[in-house]
Amino acid sequence: MSDVTETMPGPAGPQGATGGWNAVVGYLGGIRDVVVLEMKQRLRSRGWYIMVGIWFFVVAMVTWLTWLAWNASMEARRSTIPPSALAPQDGAGSMIFEVVLAFVLLFALLVAPALSANAINGDRAGGTLAILQITLLTPGQILRGKFCAGWLAALAFLATSAPFLVFGMFQGGLTPGHVVVSLLMLAVELAVVCGIGVGISALAGRPLFSIVVTYLVVAALVVGSLISFALGAQLAQGTVLANTPVGRPLSYVPVQPDQQGQPTEAVQPGYTCEGPLVEHSAVRTDRVAWMLALNPYVVVADAIPYPDRSGSAFYSVGMIEGISQGARSALAGPDHTFTCANGVQQPQYLKQSTPLWPLGLGLQVLLTGLLMWLGWRSLRTPASRLANGTRIA
Repeated sequence: MSDVTETMPGPAGPQGATGGWNAVVGYLGGIRDVVVLEMKQRLRSRGWYIMVGIWFFVVAMVTWLTWLAWNASMEARRSTIPPSALAPQDGAGSMIFEVVLAFVLLFALLVAPALSANAINGDRAGGTLAILQITLLTPGQILRGKFCAGWLAALAFLATSAPFLVFGMFQGGLTPGHVVVSLLMLAVELAVVCGIGVGISALAGRPLFSIVVTYLVVAALVVGSLISFALGAQLAQGTVLANTPVGRPLSYVPVQPDQQGQPTEAVQPGYTCEGPLVEHSAVRTDRVAWMLALNPYVVVADAIPYPDRSGSAFYSVGMIEGISQGARSALAGPDHTFTCANGVQQPQYLKQSTPLWPLGLGLQVLLTGLLMWLGWRSLRTPASRLANGTRIA
C-alpha cells in the first residue's frame, strides 16, 4: 500500500493556457508510476533473472550449434563446389542470423504471454487492483502502465539475444540494416502480444484462463493463419492464361574467377514462351493472402530489406527469406504459379514491390487495440457487473 500511495500523481495543474499540457504530463506521470511499481515487483523476483539467464544460454547454444552445422555443410560442399562459386549469402552470417531470428521470435511469442496475460487479473486475485482503482489513476493509466511494464520485461529478453544477431552480421553476407529492422520488428511483435495479453487479462476473471486464452490467440496468429490461408485458397479458384516454355530454365554452372579474381556468373541459355495461350485452372491465392499476413513470421520476414536477387542466375535463400518469398508468391496470385503466365516469362525471385507486412501489422494492431479497448471498459469503476466469485478487495 505504501509503494502505491507514495508514487501516485497529484492533481492536474490549473486550467488555462497550460492546463492541457499539465493534464498530459499528469496522465503520463500516472502511467510512469504504474510502470515503476510493476518493474519493482518484477525485479524483486529472482525467477525473472533466472529466466533471462536461461534465455541467454539457450540462444548461445543455438548460435553455436548453427555455426557447427554450417562448418559441417561447408566441408561437404567444398568437394563439389569451388569456393569462388559460393554467393555472399552462402556464408555463416546469413545462416546464423536467420536461425537465431526464427528461434528468438518463436520463444518471444512463448514468453510474452506469460509476462502480460495475468497483469490485471493477477492483481485482482491478489486484492491489489482495487487499491490502484481508488487512487487518482484512471483505467487507461492502469491499463497502459501494465502494458508498458510487460513490454519492457519482454524487451529485456530481446536485448539479451541481440548480440547473437550482431554476431551473425559480422560473419558476412549481411548489413546493419538487417539487424536493425529485425530488432525493430521483433520489438513491435512483442508489443502486439503484450497488448493482447493485457487486454485479455482485464477481461478474464482468472489468471490461468487469461494465460491460456492469450496462448490460443498467439497460436491462432502463427498456426491458425496458415490453416485459414490453406483452406481459403481451396475455395478461391480461378483461371489464368498460359503457354508453353521452350528451351531450358536458368540453371547453375560453377563460376570461374575473372582476370581481377572476382567470380563471374556462367548462365546456360534461358527459355522463351511460345505457342497459343490456353486457359488453365489456378488457385487465386491473392484473394486470401491477407490471412497469411496475420502471421508474425510473415510480418517480420517480409519487412527485412533483402537484396534483389532477380537478376542472378543462381541464388540461395534462407528460412526467413524463404518465408518472405512465399508470402510474395501468395500475393502475386496465379500469375506466379505458371512459368509462362499470360505469355510472359515469370521471374523465379519476386521483388519486394508490394510488401505484405504493413497489412499484417495493421490487422494485428487492430486486434490488439480492440482487446485493449474492451479491457479499458472492464476496468471502469464503479463496475456495473462482475463475474461470480470476482474478488474486489
